[in-house]
Amino acid sequence: MKRSTPQERVHRDRWLVSYADFITLLFAFFVVLYASSRADEKKQSQISHSIESAFQVLGLFPVSVSSQQHRLADPQNPVPVNIVAGDDLSASPEVQQDLAQLQAQLAGLLSNQLAEHVVALRLGRDGLVISLREAGFYESGSAMPDQQSRATLDKIAGTLAAVPYDLRVEGHTDNVPIHTQQFASNWELSTARATELAKFLIVGRDFAPGRLSAAGFAEYHPVASNATAEGRGENRRVDIIVLPRISVVPAKKSQK
Repeated sequence: MKRSTPQERVHRDRWLVSYADFITLLFAFFVVLYASSRADEKKQSQISHSIESAFQVLGLFPVSVSSQQHRLADPQNPVPVNIVAGDDLSASPEVQQDLAQLQAQLAGLLSNQLAEHVVALRLGRDGLVISLREAGFYESGSAMPDQQSRATLDKIAGTLAAVPYDLRVEGHTDNVPIHTQQFASNWELSTARATELAKFLIVGRDFAPGRLSAAGFAEYHPVASNATAEGRGENRRVDIIVLPRISVVPAKKSQK
């Protein structure tokens, strides 16, 4: 019997080299495909978030918790600066749905004011923000809402009285300094406006005091640029924020 020489065995096993090269190329091919799919996924995510943000600006879609978390992580799309970070991000889907329905209800009641840009509604990180612009509610340098705005305030108060959530009233100004006999700075003016509106709800509309808080932020939490008159007009505002939490438990009705 003729024995095979070592040279013949090497010759027959050379297919392993080609096979190894083929497997290496195939692996590289799938790596390229995977990298391409991940890049497309990232682009699709960016497009999706852009479309979602556009519809939220129009008020068509409520802001979801997941989208807020994405915005917090994206320095190009920050959360509005007057929304304070807090534990309210854990609001349940039911509460978020309540706030979205409340926004829609107020949008119907205040359609004229929204069209005139004296009221703005948006769902922010802390809850539903109802912005009352100075132009529609206050005389310049005054902390008391004018008489012409009382009908609008009554609509807002009547709607908010029917929901159990806490409210935070925030006063904001532009960066133009104020120094009058009544107010030495924008801090005093913004705080007085927030306090007076909270008093209106408590004394005038029987809101439980435990539901409300008030604070003044002066010019340090703008929502627009103070470089233009239009931007300064947007910054001069009082925000009523409907918070997704309940501090006052409604009294139970007595059973007869």
